[in-house]
Amino acid sequence: MDFRIVIDSREQEPYTFACEVVKAKLDAGDYSVVGCEQRVAVERKSLRDFVGTVIHDFDRFARELAKLSAMEAACIVVEADLTAVLCGLHHDALRAVAPQSLLGSSTYIGIKYRVPVYWCGSRPAAVRFTDAYLRSFVRVISNAGDLHHE
Repeated sequence: MDFRIVIDSREQEPYTFACEVVKAKLDAGDYSVVGCEQRVAVERKSLRDFVGTVIHDFDRFARELAKLSAMEAACIVVEADLTAVLCGLHHDALRAVAPQSLLGSSTYIGIKYRVPVYWCGSRPAAVRFTDAYLRSFVRVISNAGDLHHE
């Protein structure tokens, strides 16, 4: 399978990948794979964006989560370190939000919507994680008939 990542055309700060990329409007998420746009997605969030979305604008985000949860594989990557957040080291981005609230929101999203939230530590780590996540999905669907790869 020819692996090309789709970057949502509305993505403000797109990741740079080593593989070929295509820009197109995605129904859900910021990143997907050509030919699998309705099957797999990664939603990217900076810490500030994650705080704003899950704490201050959750109703809108819940609609996005519903779309993501309908996919075979979807996740949210946060470009921040959870330990640092819980220790209060990002108070500028937290905007007077209790760190425990973010942890609660993360676990709630994972359980209610079955869309895991991955705290990747940094933007470069989130880029690498996104690439690996999308490639793993393609590998799994390519080997669906092979029980040794499940």
